[in-house]
Amino acid sequence: MPGRGPRVTPPVDTSATLVVAEVFGVTVQGEGPSCGRRASFIRLGGCNLACSWCDTPETWDASRFDLRQTLTRTPVEEVVARALVGAPGIVVITGGEPLLHQRQRGWDNLLVRLDAAGVEIEVETNGTIPPTAHTARKVTRFNCSPKLAHAGDLEAKRINGKALAVLRWTDRVAFKFVCATPADVDEVAAFTRDHNIPERLVWVMPEGTDSEALSRRLGEIADPAIAAGFNVTTRLHVHAWGDEKGR
Repeated sequence: MPGRGPRVTPPVDTSATLVVAEVFGVTVQGEGPSCGRRASFIRLGGCNLACSWCDTPETWDASRFDLRQTLTRTPVEEVVARALVGAPGIVVITGGEPLLHQRQRGWDNLLVRLDAAGVEIEVETNGTIPPTAHTARKVTRFNCSPKLAHAGDLEAKRINGKALAVLRWTDRVAFKFVCATPADVDEVAAFTRDHNIPERLVWVMPEGTDSEALSRRLGEIADPAIAAGFNVTTRLHVHAWGDEKGR
């Protein structure tokens, strides 16, 4: 597991970079099994999906945003230094789809530097790209959020059974599904059966960017989610700070 054994500070590689949208924290992880824990976030650019309700389209949607303004190629050393401000227990690498970057030298450097700093590393992924062996060794938990039909993409684009199986085999994954209605929970149940995902690894979360919508939808999906054997999570950061960026 990450964090075992003595840590040796790796040599500084000032040439390693990644395309970054923002680095922020310390805040809290607002979703899933680590909900409420102090965390910093590294948001990388680029995504291979186009969810209709995406709350970070500025990381990938060139039709609506000037990505030259919203994304910056940044030295990894600068990213790590910013992420560690305030001594978070967790650093969450998110996007977009962060696993798009894992073939880059900057990605490997990022994981090595964070691991050497002694923080837990969480990676948020849509489950369409399998992690490499190096990524799987360094990451504490993959927060995998497969997209349901209401996200808008075709099934063949948003579901990759092989990638889901690789994530499951890491034994370091939680599956988080965004649901707006009880019918969405039924879709989650069918999805988990089709892909042999144990109910104990599943978190169901209401869709919404304000407390009113989250509370209303949570009230609609909580009972069917619990009856299906799933865990339930809210979006704690939205209840605390609304739809404010960088929180």
